[in-house]
Order: sequence, then C-alpha cells, then structure tokens
Amino acid sequence: MSQHTDTSQYVSPLSTRYASSEMQFVFSQDNKFRTWRKLWIALARAEQRQGLPITDTQIAEMEAHAEDINYPDALRREAEVRHDVMSHVYAYGLQCPTAAGIIHLGATSCYVGDNADVIAMKQGLTILRRKLLNVISLLADFADAYRGLPALAYTHLQPAQLTTVGKRATLWIHELMMDLEELDHRINSLALLGSKGTTGTQASFVELFSGDSGKIKKLEHDIATQMGFDKVAPVSGQTYSRKMDYMVLSTLSGIAQTASKFSYDLRLLQGFKEMEEPFEKSQIGSSAMPYKRNPMRSERISGLARYVMVDALNGAITAASQWFERTLDDSANRRLSVSEAFLASDAILNLMMNVCDGLVVYPKVIHARVMNELPFMATENILMDAVKRGGNRQELHERLRLHSQAAASVVKEEGGPNDLLERIASDPAFGVTLTDCRRILQPANFIGRSLEQVEEYLAEVVRPVLQQNAALLGEKPEITV
Repeated sequence: MSQHTDTSQYVSPLSTRYASSEMQFVFSQDNKFRTWRKLWIALARAEQRQGLPITDTQIAEMEAHAEDINYPDALRREAEVRHDVMSHVYAYGLQCPTAAGIIHLGATSCYVGDNADVIAMKQGLTILRRKLLNVISLLADFADAYRGLPALAYTHLQPAQLTTVGKRATLWIHELMMDLEELDHRINSLALLGSKGTTGTQASFVELFSGDSGKIKKLEHDIATQMGFDKVAPVSGQTYSRKMDYMVLSTLSGIAQTASKFSYDLRLLQGFKEMEEPFEKSQIGSSAMPYKRNPMRSERISGLARYVMVDALNGAITAASQWFERTLDDSANRRLSVSEAFLASDAILNLMMNVCDGLVVYPKVIHARVMNELPFMATENILMDAVKRGGNRQELHERLRLHSQAAASVVKEEGGPNDLLERIASDPAFGVTLTDCRRILQPANFIGRSLEQVEEYLAEVVRPVLQQNAALLGEKPEITV
C-alpha cells in the first residue's frame, strides 16, 4: 500500500510504485512552469538583443522570480479565464510588475507549451539513456562471467543446439545497444518549436520587428541557444509536428520491446530452474505456496512494457489526426500519453538494473539439462566417426533415427533417463563403446564460437561505448514493492 495521505482519491501507481522521483520531477508542475518562465526570460533577452525596448531591470526582475511560482494567483486567474498560459502570464506579472507588460511579448501559448514539452522530453530521454547504459554495463559483466558456460539453445522453445549463458546475454545486450543508438539519434534530432506565432508564420514578430526577417531568425536561434538546443523546427503550424511525439514514443516502445523479451526469457529460465532474478531473504513469493520464488520483477517489466508499447499508438493517432495548422484534441491525450510513457519506461529500466545486478545462475541444473539432451545433438559426431571407420552413412543414419526415437520414447512416455548412448554402444554397426560415446559428449565441443563471439562483441562493440560513458555508470536504483 502506498504512503499517499489521501486514500479517497485515485493516485497513479506510476507515481507511488514504479517511477523514480527524478523522472517524476521532469513531468512535474514545478518543472513545467519553471521552464515556462525560463522561456519567457529567453524571449525577453533575445528581443532586447534585437533592439526591442526591454530593459535590464525588467529581465532581472523576471530572473528573480524564475523559480518561485505563485500557484494560488495562477489558479485563481485560471478559474476566471480558463486559460492556463494566460493565467501564468498574469501570475508572473504580479511578481514582476515592471516587466508585466513585456512577458510573452509576440508569443502564442505554444511558445511556452510546446517548447517546454520538447525540453522535458529531452530531459527524460537523457535520464533513460543513463539508465540504459547501466543495464548494458551490468549485462556485459554478466555475459563476460558466463561466456563459456554451455547451456541449451532453443528454436520454437525446443532444444536445438548448445549456446552459452554469456552468449544468450549478448542477444539481450545487442537489442539494448540498438535502443541506445536510436535513443541517441532521437536526442540529437530534437528541435525546439522556436517562436513561430499563431499559425507558424511569425506574423506577430514581423509586426514587432517591422518586417526585418534577419532579426526574427536571430531571435529564434538565440532562444534555442539559451535553452540548450542547436536547432528549431524549420517550418511549423502553431505547434511542432506531433510526429515528433510519435518518434519519441516509438523510441520508448523499442526499449520496452527489448525489456519484455529479456523478462520473458528470464521467466522461462526461472521456470527451468537454470536462472533466477534476485530474491530477498524476507520476500514472499506466494500467499498460498511458501516454497515458491515467483519472478515478480520480471513479470512487472513485462506488464509495464506492454503498457508502453500500446501507449506509443497514441502518438501515431494524434499525429495522423491533426487538422491543418493545429487542433486541440491533441492536448488532453498528450498530457497522459507522453508523460506516462516516460514514467513507465523509467520504471522498466529501474527494474532491469535491479534484476541484472543480482542475476542468479545454477550451473549444475544447466549442466544436467544439457546432458539430458546432448546425446541427441551428438549423433552427428558419432555418425561421422563411424563413417570414418568404414560404415555406410545412409544405413547408420537410419539406425540413429530409430535409436533416437526409441530413446525419446523412454524419456517422454516412461519418464526414464535418456539411454541413447547405451543403445548406440550396443549396436555393432557403429563399432563404438559407451566410453567412446561419452568421450564425445563434452558440452564445450558443441558451443561453436559462442565464447569467442562474446569476447569479440564485448571488446569491439560494447566496452568502447561503456568507456566513453564511464561517468554515468554504477547506478543502483531503489525499487518499491
């Protein structure tokens, strides 16, 4: 149960159970309205630099109240005018009486609304990037530690050949690295809306600057620079293209897809008793079955990932349904879909960091399961050895097929051990002893280049990226429940 004080009101579990305080602040009222004020200050500075009669005193007054939002004044005004931006312009003006007349000069609501949204998305993506790198780092260490431990590999969830525990981990890492590449591209591609005006034509600024396009362009890029961006949307309607929201949400969906794949794999491995997520001493796995150790964190990753993947559709539908220069049906949807996708993605990566920092491996179980299947996988090697000694490949292949089916029947229908090697050793057509057969059954001989692939992948692809971002590593998040 959460510690929220008012238990009669709905509270999002993303706030109380899942997302970090850091990510919640990014989409908080404080961050939003402080960013609005920073944008108004940036606008005033840029307009002053382009010759408008704005004084240093007015800007200093605005800067003095950039952080202390007078919410009661804004709320009272919004109840009257039903417009959040104008309510905050009014409230800011009460604190800055000298500057009141130039706050929001020439701008439309989307100047603060859309630009602040882009800034928040960049802040959120930067947090997710750091956490993604930490997950990659933990899994890289795990892959390295188990790079040579043979394990069953599957196709169709049926034992196929052998891999290694570390090699399987590189498959998880590879998808995370793909997500990192996409995330970096998305961060670098973000552009502010800039100062485009009511329909994107900058008509109000044409009026302010007497038609001087040079000053208008300098104004816009000055604002972007002050807010830490190197680009603005080259053209727009009143808003930035809602396709940008879709692209950001798609990036988050990609992270969720990777996390879900990882969590499903781990849940299956925990069912096989080969691996487990961390399990705390006093943790209860089941209310009815005291012996159970349910993969609760991995299940939570799967559930949250499903939410993020579905949520990405909001961005697609919103982008597709905009009319001309803008409509307002995007607003209510975006307030929910964008922020909650970030909060859920943050929770997913927190859980992944926690799980990957304490993965439990049971080598003896893994070995026993390998040895139960390896006789089937070794038949090709046994066949080649027998052919080298003069046997007929086609005849021997048929005999192996019959022996394999009989051994599989013992395992599946009788619940007995795999006796394929004994059957082969007792068949004079093969001319091998049981000792000869068992000599062939060394799991390390059946993992292909798994060990080398892990070493090469980590050294050539993963470690260089982690070294470049070493200052961001070592995070250990707290998770709730």
